[in-house]
Amino acid sequence: MDYSFDFASVFRNFGPLWQGLWVTVQLTLAANIVGLTLGFGLALLVMSRWAVVRIPVMLFIEFFRCTPAIIQIVWFFYCVPMLFDVFLGSMTMGIMALGLNLAAFNAEAYRASIQAVPREQLDAGVALGLNPLQRIAYIVLPTAVRNSIPVLLTNGIGTFQQSALVAIVAVQDLMYQGKTLATQTYRPIETFTIIALIYFAVSFPVSQIVGYLERRREVLAS
Repeated sequence: MDYSFDFASVFRNFGPLWQGLWVTVQLTLAANIVGLTLGFGLALLVMSRWAVVRIPVMLFIEFFRCTPAIIQIVWFFYCVPMLFDVFLGSMTMGIMALGLNLAAFNAEAYRASIQAVPREQLDAGVALGLNPLQRIAYIVLPTAVRNSIPVLLTNGIGTFQQSALVAIVAVQDLMYQGKTLATQTYRPIETFTIIALIYFAVSFPVSQIVGYLERRREVLAS
């Protein structure tokens, strides 16, 4: 292959990549806030004894879990304004699409953790006179969050990586800035290699934290 690598040309124009990384981080954090909070509510609703509540929530969760994230993003950007006459900024739409996707996956993580809460703890809450909301706040929520932290962090990493998909709808994240820079410098190999390394540099430490937490939980359980 007769190709002369020139990474210096990318580093000389690194400013847009930093700006794109900051947008990606903001997008990821906001989507995780939506996913963590909404996901817990969905987990409670999908465990409802009333089918009229449980079935629609279950369908919502399965829709977001069983369709490609890129389709969901495109649908939000192009279909929501047409169907509902709602026009929001591209960043807001990206947060909504990624947040709802993440909420569906987090709901399953929460549900499994809630079902793993020992019955004795719930009985103790009843014996102490706690009402259902207090039992959720003081018993179910802390235990479920603690047990599901490794899965929630893994899902968060996945959202950070999936956020690159919003580049197709002109959100100026890391991937969008990288595509622009590759076009301007005619250095796609160098540009996308550096972008891949940036994603790796952010994701890898978090994945190690997840592994540590899982090993620690296994030790405590034994």
